[in-house]
Amino acid sequence: MKKNFLIAVWFTLVTTVMFGVLYPVAITGLAQVLFPNRANGQLIERNGKIVGSRIIGQAFTQPGYFHSRPSSAGTGYDPTSSSGSNLGPTNKLLIERVRSDVQKLQSENPNVPIPVDLVTASGSGLDPDISPAAAEFQIPRVAHARGMKEDDARTLVRKHTKDRDLGFLGEPRVNVLELNLELDAVHALR
Repeated sequence: MKKNFLIAVWFTLVTTVMFGVLYPVAITGLAQVLFPNRANGQLIERNGKIVGSRIIGQAFTQPGYFHSRPSSAGTGYDPTSSSGSNLGPTNKLLIERVRSDVQKLQSENPNVPIPVDLVTASGSGLDPDISPAAAEFQIPRVAHARGMKEDDARTLVRKHTKDRDLGFLGEPRVNVLELNLELDAVHALR
């Protein structure tokens, strides 16, 4: 009995060190060497200051910016509280929020169908991308707020539209942060 107990303790200690310390350290070290940008969160820097991450959404609320999907992560886009709202499709809070978002978007761009991703949150609440249709829907508001032609804004949206990965995985998408940063660079807010 004592021998079995000691074997169990030693096995627990050895596997804890192997898989709880050595393996994570080795994988983290490999990631830092082979993929440092990805291992560090794909941060975007402008003028020596970190302005965001390519893989974590941000809230943009001013009319001159493309807006991200709604977020239920913490107070909105909080990476420490990543999650959806867990509200079911018949939940009154969800219905009221979506109805409010739809009314706001309809007033912004009347008689145009609203892309579903502008009124629904992603599963993580941190999605950095919107669909090309969601970006197209926002072009009139952004162009008007910046005093630019809609065609110029449309060109930027097309430039930032990424196709499906490997030609068949996922959906076409537009990274909101990268698009808004380029908008600021080429046509600053008035």
